[in-house]
Amino acid sequence: MTAAQRIETLDRSDPAELCAKTDQALTRLVDILSRETMLLRAGKLSDAAGLAAGKTQAAEDYTVLARAVQRQAERLHVAIPDQLDRLKRRHESLATQMAENLRVLATARTVAEDLLADVARAVGAEQGNKTYGATGATPPAKSQAAGLAINRAL
Repeated sequence: MTAAQRIETLDRSDPAELCAKTDQALTRLVDILSRETMLLRAGKLSDAAGLAAGKTQAAEDYTVLARAVQRQAERLHVAIPDQLDRLKRRHESLATQMAENLRVLATARTVAEDLLADVARAVGAEQGNKTYGATGATPPAKSQAAGLAINRAL
């Protein structure tokens, strides 16, 4: 099935079914965001990173369905106004939750980078010269270790 056919199928789907599918996709995305935020706050970065693929898929699924709801907003408003209003409120709360998730992600990334920079400085200091040069002074020490890499994928 092509993308155009999938869009057409969504646009012709039963209003209640479309809202229910969108609500389920939103619930899945919210659950993943909540778990990720909780894991990041607990310092479990690798566990949180394991949620990335599922979060991406959930976000894509929700985006496709949310766009279908937007395209069919008038029809849904006539057929199922209460469900549509509930979905709008949940969507608005998603924005708040996503902002919190991004804030926690940024904090975790900053903390991880700071820790790695501290380790690099400490290792670099240990690798400093411990002898005197020809002038009777110690040559300048390296400020950071050579060859230490920081993964910025978080």
